[in-house]
Amino acid sequence: MITDYSIQAVAINAIPLIFAITIHEAAHGYAARQFGDNTAYVLGRVSLNPAKHIDPVGTIFIPLMLILAGSPFLIGYAKPVPVNYGRLRNPKIDSIWVALAGPGSNFIQALIWMALWIVFQGIQLDEPFFTAMAKAGVMWNIGLLVFNLLPIPPFDGGRILSGLLPTRQSLALDKLERWGFFIVLALVFTGIIGSLWMDPLSSFFLEIINIIMIPLRMIF
Repeated sequence: MITDYSIQAVAINAIPLIFAITIHEAAHGYAARQFGDNTAYVLGRVSLNPAKHIDPVGTIFIPLMLILAGSPFLIGYAKPVPVNYGRLRNPKIDSIWVALAGPGSNFIQALIWMALWIVFQGIQLDEPFFTAMAKAGVMWNIGLLVFNLLPIPPFDGGRILSGLLPTRQSLALDKLERWGFFIVLALVFTGIIGSLWMDPLSSFFLEIINIIMIPLRMIF
């Protein structure tokens, strides 16, 4: 739970969050372009400029409400990158890779922040700001990774599941897209999503990251 609302505390969380969301969305656009759709590229959304991706509700309001409510996990989202799936060379399969690109970028960022965290501890860096930021970077990226893997459209997990299902079932799932945000919002504020999805999957990915970091821990 975050109880320090100083400028420093805001910076510690805001900087990793902005990177996490910006790179997540840019990764979707970059992947789409590689598979044949340059819609996001033409609109300038394959960019590391945070202003192009920030959503007032998902990037600011929801994380702030969760912080104030003392939520054990922090989540958020940005403006979705536009993808014309009909332009992909193999829409059904390529859409899976486009959807995976965002969460995949968060996993890589979590690895980088964890590596920095370990190095800071190893060299005994006496600067709580950087250590706290590295920790926040890990947690934000894990949170976004797991949250976006929810198997409900329009979230990345819903896109992935839709691509994996037979056409008939895929079309049925896609019909949930207009209600997906409200379904997930209800699950968030009732706490169901935390105990049944966020907590176990966050622990799973953190364990994977810790295993990958074993050689680095041995060095430091």
